Amino acid sequence: MESENISKIEKMRHSASHVLAQAVLKLYPDTKLGIGPAIDNGFYYDFDFVEPIEEEDLKKIEKEMRKIIKEGLPIQQVFMARKDGIEYYKKTDQIYKLELLEAIPGEQLSFFITGENEFADLCRGPHVENTKEIGAIKLTKTAGAYWRGDETKKMLTRIYGTAFDTKEELEKFLKDQEELEKRNHRKLGKQLELFTIIPEIGQGLPVWLPRGYVMRRILEEYMLELEREAGYEHILTPHINKEILFQTSGHLDFYKESMYAPIQVEDETYYLKPMNCPAAMMVYKMSPKSYRELPYKLGELGTVYRYEKSGELHGLQRVRGFTQNDAHLFCTRDQLEQIINETLDLLNVFYKDVGFNSYKFRLSLSSPEKKDKYAGEPAKWEFAESTLRKVLTDRGLQFEEMPGDAAFYGPKIDIQAVNVFGKEDSVSTIQLDFNLPEKFNITYIDSEGKEQQPFVVHRALIGSFERFFAFLIEHHGGDFPLWITPEQVYIVPISEKHNDYAYEVLKKLKEAKLRAKVDDRSKSMQARIRDAEKMKIPYIVVIGDKEIETETVSVRARRNKEEGLMKVQEFIDNLREEIRTKESFQSVK
Repeated sequence: MESENISKIEKMRHSASHVLAQAVLKLYPDTKLGIGPAIDNGFYYDFDFVEPIEEEDLKKIEKEMRKIIKEGLPIQQVFMARKDGIEYYKKTDQIYKLELLEAIPGEQLSFFITGENEFADLCRGPHVENTKEIGAIKLTKTAGAYWRGDETKKMLTRIYGTAFDTKEELEKFLKDQEELEKRNHRKLGKQLELFTIIPEIGQGLPVWLPRGYVMRRILEEYMLELEREAGYEHILTPHINKEILFQTSGHLDFYKESMYAPIQVEDETYYLKPMNCPAAMMVYKMSPKSYRELPYKLGELGTVYRYEKSGELHGLQRVRGFTQNDAHLFCTRDQLEQIINETLDLLNVFYKDVGFNSYKFRLSLSSPEKKDKYAGEPAKWEFAESTLRKVLTDRGLQFEEMPGDAAFYGPKIDIQAVNVFGKEDSVSTIQLDFNLPEKFNITYIDSEGKEQQPFVVHRALIGSFERFFAFLIEHHGGDFPLWITPEQVYIVPISEKHNDYAYEVLKKLKEAKLRAKVDDRSKSMQARIRDAEKMKIPYIVVIGDKEIETETVSVRARRNKEEGLMKVQEFIDNLREEIRTKESFQSVK
């Protein structure tokens, strides 16, 4: 039955996926059909082709789809008895549809038929009424996809497409997608030599190359200093921990499928840690705590390991080993509001400095109907949720409440950074935890000498460095703010006779703690400038006769903006001001 919650565009895209399957069967009659849902910005369908198809074949399939759409065929829902549905798919040898059919309960099955029995597909809908309502379509790419997402099953061919009401909307979307592809962090990561995945090291285990590692170290030092100024102390805990730690935390009961296999050392069992939290609890417990020592702020740049299926790995966004900008904040009930506000203050500074000017807040709450499913006392949950809501409201922030989205151990605030195309990525989290304090018997002594359980807040401003870098690369398109870019200045002498002065300029830049290099290769000046632009170097300094005579440098800002001649010290002073203010794309004049 058609749902009122399904938008017209979703129905249109779902119908387009059926037309895609119909077109494929017309062109490749022996193809076996998988599934074909609508997704964000489009649709896909999974196929088992007798012979592999090429990207070029998409044009032929798309042409056939347009013919079907132009015919204006009706799309109607019919109900078929289970035995008739089985007979229909057995007759057409659609083995994947038979498997799906067997898992659907009931004796009456929903099919949607396009045209006069030209194409029928097992589906609950909803769809548009006529193929002419589908609008403008485009097939975009193919990819491999395991049947039902199971690595033990056959790899099918997934064809992706998109559909919009009008040709103009489709063209705008495709243009935006082209720009997004230029900003793809995997593509730019390779071009800018920031990171790589080496199969012999392991899938999902990124290697930070020298240029990327420079950026990472800058951000690590920046974040450590920011946190130190806010009263944090920092620890570093081992990559592997004993089994008992994760038995105590509950990870072996609830999280084991995402953990790597155990490591046997003599007669003891160890695990690669999937989270830093249990070790942080043990550090807190090393000595008794008084209320006078709270809030106790414990930060860690901790590397964790989580097993992800190979089909789910994606550049830096989905990896198996990553480093979190973690912190665990222990506070009293009366300090909770202050702690949340302080954390949001830090977040504002951090987001401004890295050039994120658009972000959204989500408040994940418990489900009112399932209060017994959560760890901790109901009164603590009620207080924590109202405190998070109050902080967001008092700060005048717009936020979306998500009842039922809280983890079983506590409510949280998620911060979604929004890139220049409106794409959202979850970067930062402020998460309360009522589970681990109970599991590890975390306490403090209050002003009356009584033992109390503190509120514990998990907080990750950067989140993981890997996921954060993926967003940072795509948000800036590789044109990073000057303070974090790997090299800030390339010095290009016009010819060999200008090299000595170029190295004098380099010495002054390095003395000013600027990251610079001389490119005195034998390539032409224009070729070296093009190479610097390809690497998105913020400032290119050209050295020739005029610059030597006037003791100046000729400056080109990023994006080929001419800055003209400058005294070296003036250039240095302006760069240092740009670094101090952490502006993005600021001219040195």
